[in-house]
This record gives sequence, C-alpha cells and structure tokens, in this order.
Amino acid sequence: MGDAIRFNPALLAFAGHYRFEPRPVAVARGNEKGRVERAIRYVRESFFAAREYADLADLNRQAEAWCLGQADDRLCPEDRAQRVREAFVQEQARLLALPANPWSLEERLEVSVGKTPYVRFDLNDYTVPHTLVRKTVTVLASPDEVRVLDGQVVVAHHVRSYDRGQQIENPAHIEELVERKAQAREQRGMNWLAQAVPASQALLTQAAERGENLGAITTQLGRLVERYGAAEVEMAVQAALARGVPHPNAVRLALETQREARDQPPPVATCLPAHVNAKDTTVQPHRLDSYDQLTQGEEHES
Repeated sequence: MGDAIRFNPALLAFAGHYRFEPRPVAVARGNEKGRVERAIRYVRESFFAAREYADLADLNRQAEAWCLGQADDRLCPEDRAQRVREAFVQEQARLLALPANPWSLEERLEVSVGKTPYVRFDLNDYTVPHTLVRKTVTVLASPDEVRVLDGQVVVAHHVRSYDRGQQIENPAHIEELVERKAQAREQRGMNWLAQAVPASQALLTQAAERGENLGAITTQLGRLVERYGAAEVEMAVQAALARGVPHPNAVRLALETQREARDQPPPVATCLPAHVNAKDTTVQPHRLDSYDQLTQGEEHES
C-alpha cells in the first residue's frame, strides 16, 4: 500500500512470458522514458501520417514491410555511423531467444448471456447456442474472429464486426432455438390437454407408437375441447381407444355419435374479438401486505 507499485496481472504475465522486468516511472513524467516516447513519435510521424490502407490486414502487411525496410534502414540514434539493422545484428547474440509459443494477442472478456442467446462484445451482438442463456461465457476476440467459450469448449465463432449495433448470427443457432421453441409449445399443449382430458395421454402414447405427428394430434384435440367441452371429449377419447383407433378422426366420429344420440344440434364455434376474450382472463389478486410497509414508514417518521 502507500507508495507500493501494483502492476496489472496481465502485464506481469506478459513480462513473465517474454522474460523481462517492467520498470515503473513517475506519473506524467514523459522525460523519464524519453527513449520510449521518441520511438512512439517516430512510428506515428513516419508510418501512420497520411497512410492509406484497405483494412486491418492490409495495415499489418504495410507495417511489417515498413519495419523490415524503412525503419531498419534508418541511422541508429546511439551510433550514427551504423544503421539500426546493423546494430541489431551485433546485439542479437546478447539477447534471449523468443519463446517458441508467441503470446496470445486475443482480447479476453467474461460476458453474461441474457434472456436471448446473444453475447455483447465491442458494441455488437453475437449468437450463441440457446442452452447458454443466463450463463457466463468467455469471449476471445482476434482482429478477424470472435470465439465464445463455455469453460474450455468453443461453442461459437463468428467473423468479427467493427460496426456498431449489429447482430452477427449463426443460422444453426437460430434454427436450434426455433426448434426448441416449437418443442416447448407442443409440450405445453400436451400438458394442458392431459389436465383437461386425462384419457388423451393414452391416445397420444398409442399414436406415438404408430409414428403419428403428436403436435398435429394435440392441436386437433384441443380444438375439439373448445367446441364440445372437456367432458364430452373425454368420453369420445375413451370410445376411440376402445375401438383401437388412437386418432382425432375417431374422437370426432365418437363426438358426433354422442351428439346424434342425444338429438343435439351441432356445436358452432364462437369467434370473439381479442378484447372480449380478455375479459374472461383469470386475474390473481395481489397481496396487500406490502402496502402496510408504507404506512409503517409514515408512523416512524411521525
């Protein structure tokens, strides 16, 4: 604490990888590292000034050519009798060899996935598998690619975008999400039907054994419940199962037979506007205990 120097952990890891010792200087004292400042100024004025490039890859190619050409051919600041290229050859024997594995230059960021299967990075959204919703993942970004990791496993990779507010999508992620939603919708319909018509579970089981489309059967039985009522459909399903025909057409035939036996008119579907149907929505009353806290606060203030 106090005057103690606390280095960024990433800097210490980088220094350990390339085996050098970071040396701090005073804040806002550029003169204490004049050699570094002069090198930055030289790059800014000799390389970047008025330079044109198509993209980042083109800029990197030009930078490499400039380093091996113009920058190496300039006179050495410490010894004007030789060039930088020649001074480096003399110094190289005293320098440590670079590690065989270069330091990873990817940006690393821990990101939380929200309600939708997207991760936000650098002002853009990238898709991930829907199974990662509400989880924390790791984003690794190189100049050209964005990778998403769940632990040590790469679960998504995209071409990096340098725009703003864009959605970069993998079609496979969207297709998996749509399929999952369809399955969930079908399951909700089956659960509702099982509660309204318990015998429908046996009908769906037998229909599945025959390879029938359970989603279509669930939809058709649901429409029959809306027209005839759950009690009537329950008896009709039992009749269809007794005949060994687990199909909505057999249930519909049984319903018509029951209606004709009672000499009842055919049911007519009632189509009402959405605002009329909304009046029949069940509203759960809110508990009023929370309002007592407001009055208690007023009593304490008084």
